[in-house]
Amino acid sequence: MSERNIRYTIKELPEEERPRERLVQFGANALSNAELLAILLRTGTPEMTAVQLAQHLLNSAGSLRAIANAKPDELAQMKGIGVAKAAQLLAAVELGRRIALEQMGDQPAITRPDDVYALLHAQLRDEKQEHVIVLLLNTKNRVMRQSTVTKGTLDSSLLHPREVFREAIRHSASSIILAHNHPSGDPTPSSEDIQITRRIHQAGQLIGIELLDHVIIGDGRWVSLKAQGAF
Repeated sequence: MSERNIRYTIKELPEEERPRERLVQFGANALSNAELLAILLRTGTPEMTAVQLAQHLLNSAGSLRAIANAKPDELAQMKGIGVAKAAQLLAAVELGRRIALEQMGDQPAITRPDDVYALLHAQLRDEKQEHVIVLLLNTKNRVMRQSTVTKGTLDSSLLHPREVFREAIRHSASSIILAHNHPSGDPTPSSEDIQITRRIHQAGQLIGIELLDHVIIGDGRWVSLKAQGAF
């Protein structure tokens, strides 16, 4: 086999430098981001070991979050990755997200706005479009289900109260919480946000399903329109 066709593997590193062995011996917390990625990648390229490839991927993408939010074809086109490695990486990311949701419980209780942020920020923080989500709550303020009402620019002409309350009525929700993200990372409410919130609140009063809050999620921050006295 020519040197050009060799694919360097983790096994070629000294044993004390192999990520898998280090994980077993010291725990996953002891590994760097590149080492953890290398375990998923398994093999490198003719020019790079798996660890070097992982570091190259991190440098190219810019961060773990950028890798997690990349599309499969975007990852596959990066040097040394390809379709199989891209699928392995994104499968691991999705498992992590699902574990985080499970840790919230099947029916997490919402008692304050930061409960809404804790439930939804991982799902919404890196979206490049606005996503409007309705949380359906029972009489004990536990989330029965969540529904994405619309994606794209938040517009009062598109977000009609009937779209917001359709699932709430269907599932006999006691109350709802509205939430959406600001892709800019700044959760400061716009005049349109406030206008829509008041409209939904008024509709809820007529229907008999209370709007408890509207939480805007940014990057590491959130704003409660209820707390701001918007309705």
